[in-house]
Amino acid sequence: MTDLATRYNISDQHFWLHGPRSGPAVEFDAQTGMWNVYGYPEAHDILGDPETFSSNTLRLLPKGMVPDSEEFSMEGFITQIDPPLHGKLRKLVSSAFTRKVVADLEPRIAELTRELLDAAKERGRLELVTDLAYPLPVIVIAELLGVPTGDRDLFKQWADALFQRDAKFSLAEPAEGQQMDAAIKPWKEMTAYLAAHAAERRLHPRADLITRLVEAEVDGERLPDDQVVNFAMTLLLAGHITTTMLLGNTVLCLDAFPGQQARVMADRSLVPHAIEESLRLFTPFAAVSRATRREVAVGEATIPADQMMLVWLAAANRDPRQFADPEEFDPGRDPNPHMAFGRGVHFCLGAPLARLEGRVALDILLDYFGPLRAGEGVEMIPTPTMTGVRRLVLA
Repeated sequence: MTDLATRYNISDQHFWLHGPRSGPAVEFDAQTGMWNVYGYPEAHDILGDPETFSSNTLRLLPKGMVPDSEEFSMEGFITQIDPPLHGKLRKLVSSAFTRKVVADLEPRIAELTRELLDAAKERGRLELVTDLAYPLPVIVIAELLGVPTGDRDLFKQWADALFQRDAKFSLAEPAEGQQMDAAIKPWKEMTAYLAAHAAERRLHPRADLITRLVEAEVDGERLPDDQVVNFAMTLLLAGHITTTMLLGNTVLCLDAFPGQQARVMADRSLVPHAIEESLRLFTPFAAVSRATRREVAVGEATIPADQMMLVWLAAANRDPRQFADPEEFDPGRDPNPHMAFGRGVHFCLGAPLARLEGRVALDILLDYFGPLRAGEGVEMIPTPTMTGVRRLVLA
C-alpha cells in the first residue's frame, strides 16, 4: 500500500493508505483534544452501543466554534441524533430505501450509466468523477427527492465547499480560528434552495421524498421546517457522495491490482464482491465521531465522560486481528464484515442504493472501457476524514 500511496500521490493525512500502522488501538491526541480509535473490535463495540457513545457530538464543541443557530441550525440532521428520536425520524424515509424499491431502480440506473458513458465516448475521453461517478448518483437521489437533476452543478459546488477541506479539526485550538466561515455561504444557499422546495410541496404535494418529509408526523406533530430542510440536505448530500467515492475508489483498486481486475472481468459475479472489498480497503467516510456519555473502557484505554472520539473505520477495516492480508485487494474475500457503511442504529440508510449503483455502473463501465487503467494525475479528495478520488482520467 505504501507503493500505492506514492503512485497516486496520496497525502500523509490519509495514513490508512500508507501501509500497516503501529501503536495502540485507542489513543488520545493532545493536538486535537480527541480520542482516536483505530481497532476493529473497539470500533465494532462503539458503533453498536449508542447508549454509551452518543452521536450528538456538537454538544462538546466550544462556544464560538459553530455559528449561532440562526445561521447554522442542525435540527433534523439524523447523523447527530440518538435513539429514541433517531429511530422515529429514520422510519420516515426508510420505506424509500427498501430492498424492493431500490431493486426497481436498476433499469433507470443502467439507462443513466449508458447515457453518461455514451456521451463520454463521443468526447473521446472519460474523466471518471465528472463523467460518471458524480452525475449518476446525484441524478438518482435528485429524482427520488424531487429536485431538478439539472441543478447538479449547484449540488456539487455546495458539496465541495462543505466537504473538500484539507484542514484538521481540533478541540485543543482556539475556536476563533476554526469557525466554519467558508461553509456558511453554501449552507445558507442549500438551505434556502431546499426550503423553497419544501414550501412548494406544502401547496402542491408530489410523489417524492420532500413531500413525504413535509407531510410526515412524529408523535402526532409535523416536522418543523428546519428539520425537513436538514433531513432533505442529509439525503441529498449523503445520497450521492458515498457512491461517487465508491465508484472512483473501486476503479483505483482495479487499476492498482490488475490481476484481480482480470479475475473480475472474467467472472462478473465478482463485481459486487469487488465493490465490497473496495469499501473495506478504500473506506469512503474514513472516520465517524462519537461522544462518551460516561467513563468507559475501550480496548486498553479508559476514556472519561464527555470526550470526543474519532472512530477510524478506514483503519479498523484493515485491522489484521479481523482481516487476513488486510492491505491486499481480494474480491474473493469471504467473509468481509467491513464497517464502511457503519454499524448499528446509524448503519447507512442508503447502503442498498449505493451498492446497486456501484454494481450496475461498474459492470457497464467494464463493458465499455475495460480493462480499466488510470491515466496520469490521479487526485484524491484532500479532506482528512474521507477517502475518495477527485479526478481520475482513464487511460
